[in-house]
Amino acid sequence: MADHDFLESDWDYAVVLDACRYDVFSDVYEDYLEGDLEKRTSIGSSTPEWASKTFTDVHDLAYFSGNPFINDLGIPLNELKWGASAGYTWTASEHIANIFDVWQSGWDDDLETVPPDSLNEAFFANRDAVEAADRTVVHYMQPHAPYLSRGKGQKLKQIQKGIKRQGAQDHSDGDGVISSAVGGVRRTVEGALDGVELAQKMGLWLELGPRAVLQDGTRGAAMNLYEENLRIALESVVELVEDLDGTVVVTADHGEAFGEEGVWEHHVETHIPALVEVPWLEVDGVR
Repeated sequence: MADHDFLESDWDYAVVLDACRYDVFSDVYEDYLEGDLEKRTSIGSSTPEWASKTFTDVHDLAYFSGNPFINDLGIPLNELKWGASAGYTWTASEHIANIFDVWQSGWDDDLETVPPDSLNEAFFANRDAVEAADRTVVHYMQPHAPYLSRGKGQKLKQIQKGIKRQGAQDHSDGDGVISSAVGGVRRTVEGALDGVELAQKMGLWLELGPRAVLQDGTRGAAMNLYEENLRIALESVVELVEDLDGTVVVTADHGEAFGEEGVWEHHVETHIPALVEVPWLEVDGVR
């Protein structure tokens, strides 16, 4: 299996599907896209790890980001003080020339996440920047939770709100991004129970809801909604790809775990197959 080699590979446009597993993608992509699919090994098992290890120089990219960890606010990851960001000093705006904070401008209060059509709208509204850049990345939040059919995103909502607050103040004052009582309690719990399977499942239950868990079990409920999220994202990818002239690849920053080796969701430096095996599709056309 080849290494990811994200920047070293030949492409003009890279579509990044956040937390997209290779196996689920390989099962569904042919309903939407045509092309040659490879399985590649990501350099990280979470967005902060992947980004900090991938973008190490200054890169002439137009980066449309649905993920708040990759932002233009000049905040180092280790100052975000939220779970997976801890310990990384990397700052997105120091390495990526032009970042569009779609996680902020395209936020949907009803869905409590960044829907994929927001990324498309931002891309089409900034074609001059795309033309000026050497290459372009469109980073969709899906199939990453929260799940669009539920519209009850909790974790991402807290991250998004916190980063917006910190972006409006001097981030050197030590206040940190997640300053609410809920955020503080969650950090304490996550820190104390890091690696404990029950704690990881509790975080996922926030996104799934009790009815789905009781009906299909945690793994079944999560995978059903995850595949649905991926299909919704791929519909927007098709609309984007139809308008592009150049080499287009569809890939992921990392995968997602559904109980494999006792891991749920995704965590830094947890290099199990479910979290590092990602798709690499060079697109030939759409269905």
